[in-house]
Amino acid sequence: MTTDADSDLKPPHLGLLALELRAPWEFGSVLAAWPALHRAPRGDGHAVMVFPGLSAGDASTVPLRRYLAYLGYEAHGWRQGFNFGPRAGVLESIRRELRDACESSGRKVSLVGWSLGGVYARELAKEFEDNVRCVVTLGSPFAAPPKATNAWRIYELASGRSAEEEHRRSGALSEAPPVPTTSIYSRSDGVVAWRGSIQPPDHARTENIEVIASHFGMGLNPSAWWAVADRLAQAEGEWKPFDRSGLLGIKALIYPDPHRA
Repeated sequence: MTTDADSDLKPPHLGLLALELRAPWEFGSVLAAWPALHRAPRGDGHAVMVFPGLSAGDASTVPLRRYLAYLGYEAHGWRQGFNFGPRAGVLESIRRELRDACESSGRKVSLVGWSLGGVYARELAKEFEDNVRCVVTLGSPFAAPPKATNAWRIYELASGRSAEEEHRRSGALSEAPPVPTTSIYSRSDGVVAWRGSIQPPDHARTENIEVIASHFGMGLNPSAWWAVADRLAQAEGEWKPFDRSGLLGIKALIYPDPHRA
């Protein structure tokens, strides 16, 4: 449920929106960061579904999915074409994809969602708690009204729906799923007001990880990739909050303290 404070959230200002042009350089920095990314915790082979953001498709998540596959996961996209909102049949199809992935592997599935895709991931985990291992979102606006983003007009054009009406009908989007859930966000996000990606930290289940990234580049950003890999690599049932310490203090610079004022 959106609080009175949340309802006053404004979308990122035009200066931050202009900084979204740095997204290609974030992907380019993967090459420089590869020695570190190569050392990320390895996966155990369980399935990971990756959901794209608004108006994007599986092509946008190919780099991240290939990285996760390199680490040992069975990573695949959502297989629903472009994400134009909850069109007829989409929600039913992703529910079926989740069930099929669990049945074929005999194991729980992790869900990773970028922007609007993260909202899908969180809601799926609420509905299918027994099938989901953990949820990781990237710049997802689950704790803010639609107009706290710079994308609400695009959403209405793409989906043919009223963003505010959808928000009213969707229920408590800010309520965390009953599985380990990580929200990765950036205070320099030019599309989503960063406070709209914050969930109350609960050391038994939920956390927030801040990265220095653009919204369009978050799913291509090496620091976000490392954080996703670190979260997915935890043994089922042994979840612990993200550790910012280590690497002679460098890690704390890459991942700012999310609890600071």
